[in-house]
Amino acid sequence: MYDVIVVGGGPAGLMAAISARECGARVVLVEKGNRLGRKLAISGGGRCNVTNAKPLPELMENIPGNAKFLYSALSQFSNHDIIHFFEHLGIKLKEEDRGRVFPVSNDAKTVVKAVVDHMYSLGVEVLLDTPVSRILTKEGQFVGIRLARGQTLTAPAGVIATGGCSVPQTGSTGDAYAWAKTVGHKIVDPYPTEVPLVSDEPWIISRKLQGLSLYGVEISIWTGKGKRLTTESGDLLFTHFGLSGPAALRCSHYVSTAKRRHPDIDLRATIDLVPSMKQDEWLHSLLADRANHPRRAVRTELELTFPERLAAYIAHVVNVPADLQLAHLTRVQMNELGQTIKRCPIHVTGTLPLEKATVTGGGVSVKEIDPKTMQSKLCRGLFFAGEVMDVHAHTGGYNITVAFSTGRLAGKSAAQQVRSAPSQRSAPTNSPWHEESILTSHND
Repeated sequence: MYDVIVVGGGPAGLMAAISARECGARVVLVEKGNRLGRKLAISGGGRCNVTNAKPLPELMENIPGNAKFLYSALSQFSNHDIIHFFEHLGIKLKEEDRGRVFPVSNDAKTVVKAVVDHMYSLGVEVLLDTPVSRILTKEGQFVGIRLARGQTLTAPAGVIATGGCSVPQTGSTGDAYAWAKTVGHKIVDPYPTEVPLVSDEPWIISRKLQGLSLYGVEISIWTGKGKRLTTESGDLLFTHFGLSGPAALRCSHYVSTAKRRHPDIDLRATIDLVPSMKQDEWLHSLLADRANHPRRAVRTELELTFPERLAAYIAHVVNVPADLQLAHLTRVQMNELGQTIKRCPIHVTGTLPLEKATVTGGGVSVKEIDPKTMQSKLCRGLFFAGEVMDVHAHTGGYNITVAFSTGRLAGKSAAQQVRSAPSQRSAPTNSPWHEESILTSHND
């Protein structure tokens, strides 16, 4: 029998297994796929954004999905602790823009190898290609797991770190939701976050803006009644279906949440194309150019600042002929141009579906999980870590920070609970494993 069973070989599961083993527990990690760290290997565009170096208060601001619940975990194993963890493994790190932390190698494989090698060196046993069909409990206590091939693994504690159901090619297919339900846990219906936005604007549908990238803009999401849901800054990409890029992805949580609560809600995005300049300042510049270059066309004036296609779109929104000379611009038209440049409108109908999302919103309700230990409040010995819970953050190293932090806490808490129980203490041995077989046949 093991002390701790960890289900899931992603960042949260790997960290949970390492943490539990470092606390002296006998640990087995069970992964349904044929390799570990698949989501870790594709994070950060294949460079592995291991964490974000921003101070804790700023870090929390980038966790729209139940940040308060994560405060204890992040306090015990912070982003700076994650940095020290990897440096201890010999991974040299570098900080890039917006606090993102990457390996100097720019290769996620070096990170995955370091973590996996460290886990094996500690003596964690790993079972690959081993799907789990359910968790086993007895009188409110976790006692093990049932494997899909009909065998069981037993242990007094288990950490479920199977992820959500986004990026399914990495093995995150929402398997654990049904397991959690069997012990009474509520599952917040999964929804897409960190996912592109969809629009029905004619200029989007016609692909006139497809492939156009904007840098350092601000995008806000508004309801039809004029309530602002969020404002996010960063780069933006126009696609054939809507808006993508970091700024749009950061808005997706608010769009998804609004649509879940009110499916018919009217939403729109406004883009501040020049956030470094106030509207009055831009109008003052326009007035100066009109005085100095009265015969200049509106399109030419706009193209001094914006890409050609965007300049055409701005003129279209304001309904100003692109070839109109500046001298013939009315004050009303100039004000409308200024307003459009500061709040360029795009109608938003929703987001791409969950299978296209980078991160899953929803999952096991955090109201039923102890934030100080990650243990289920409904089943002793059952712990959760990472995206399987109803927690999520923005891209940029924040989600992986949540995974590592909750995994660390869950593994440590599970091991300490088991090791503190006299009946669970193992006899001294040169091997961390019992000599008897831990895989046994089981018939229903």
